[in-house]
Amino acid sequence: MSNATYELKAEARDRVGKGSSRELRRNGLIPAVIYGDKQAPISIALSTNEVTKRIHAGGFMTTVATIDVNGQKISVLPKDYQLDPVRDFTMHVDFLRVSADSRVTVEVPVHFINEDKSAIKTGGVLNIVRHEVELVCPANDIPEFLTADLTGLQLGDSIHISNIKLPKGVEPTIDRDFTIASIVAPVAAEGEASE
Repeated sequence: MSNATYELKAEARDRVGKGSSRELRRNGLIPAVIYGDKQAPISIALSTNEVTKRIHAGGFMTTVATIDVNGQKISVLPKDYQLDPVRDFTMHVDFLRVSADSRVTVEVPVHFINEDKSAIKTGGVLNIVRHEVELVCPANDIPEFLTADLTGLQLGDSIHISNIKLPKGVEPTIDRDFTIASIVAPVAAEGEASE
């Protein structure tokens, strides 16, 4: 479980729109909005450097943050961010307000372990069906990742969501036993197949 959290300082902004957003970006700030929890949305501006560091550090979309808006501390979960398609800098961020009893839907990555204790060691190939799994979980207890143990899997075997131990209070959004990955025979190279 990742209980790591971080704090960002923000300033409330009165003006919204393209012109205002461009001016913020020229001054090293990113326009953002905090919404949800049956309260009015708040338009804010955040430091471009701080947000970019958090995005590139990993786990940005699954870590609850505290945003200090002029002294008022608000717990949030990032829900979306937009990057400039050409220059790859952050253009906008959407945050969802969360409280201690909030449940959120998030995409959590799957990590595979013990590949050397499966048929992969003897030439099998791991065919990953889902790199991430969409989960509903408490906002203050989001798993950093799910662990899929491949120990003992042979060619043709699959690992399903039921094979992964989920933390208490966490459940997948899909209510069937879906496949996460399977071990398959390697595909022969085209040159070898024709000989």
